[in-house]
Amino acid sequence: MSQVRVSTTINGDAVEYLCEADETLLDVLRDRLGLTGSKEGCSTGDCGACSVMLDDRVVCSCLMLGAEAEGHEIRTVEGIADGERLHPLQAKFLEFAALQCGICTPGFLVAAKALLDRNPDPTESEIRFGLAGNLCRCTGYDKIVRAVQAAAAEMRKG
Repeated sequence: MSQVRVSTTINGDAVEYLCEADETLLDVLRDRLGLTGSKEGCSTGDCGACSVMLDDRVVCSCLMLGAEAEGHEIRTVEGIADGERLHPLQAKFLEFAALQCGICTPGFLVAAKALLDRNPDPTESEIRFGLAGNLCRCTGYDKIVRAVQAAAAEMRKG
């Protein structure tokens, strides 16, 4: 099969890569670019573990071809922190123990960041709706929701 050359922006950096025409963006991120934060949970777009931002829209990278990233801006969970400094969402997930096995955590963080970028003061219902595309099989969602609420409050304070 012939390879496709792709030029894109990932986590703020210009990136070029070659991929197979039928290779998913998730596989490109993990196997070709070493960005292993996004996880493969279901391969059907149902769990959200592979979520990334594509031009400010949350997408399941397991359902998108790597070649489709051409010309787009992608932000993965690795791009949420500011260098070594954790993003408030990441810090609050740790503080509130909003994770267990960690498979779902990257997707929740990406979805929560997208939500707070659009709505810095979401209600609990809006948070639950914003995270609805993400499944956690280890724990209830209350700690995750509380962590997002706390991060939103901290981010509003500046």
